[in-house]
Amino acid sequence: MAKSLINTFLILLLILPFPFISFSEEIYEYERMWPVLEQPWYFDYPEGVAVDSSGNVYIADANNNRIQKFTSTGQFITKWGSSGSGDGEFYYPCGIAADSRGYVYVVDRSNARIQKFTSDGKFITKWGSGGSDDGEFLNPYGVAVDMSGDVYVADIYNFRI
Repeated sequence: MAKSLINTFLILLLILPFPFISFSEEIYEYERMWPVLEQPWYFDYPEGVAVDSSGNVYIADANNNRIQKFTSTGQFITKWGSSGSGDGEFYYPCGIAADSRGYVYVVDRSNARIQKFTSDGKFITKWGSGGSDDGEFLNPYGVAVDMSGDVYVADIYNFRI
């Protein structure tokens, strides 16, 4: 027993003076929390992020059923949306994209549709419904917009774009 106590003491004596020893190749340093918000604009399951041509950042805040817009440094600008199935309402928004003309596209996942907004949250149009026919979605999840303005939607359970 005395020998095991001595061995334990020696190991601790060797390890404790060197707490800075790292066994990984990369060292990460915390810079700051982003975004810097005033209460009560906390996220509840942020699912998607997009950046527009001006550098503004849009977050699909899924469990809050809203979109939040920030500057590139994390300052809150605006938010829009609420729970529901009407125009500008969401039921689990997850994917989001911004195009070069200032429009924002949101995947309204559980409503099985895409909604299009201005950069300040004004509703423009929507399309899609639940199903597997052309123009229908079964669990849409991601969205992207190309330089020509064509919109691409990842439709998970229909196994298609």
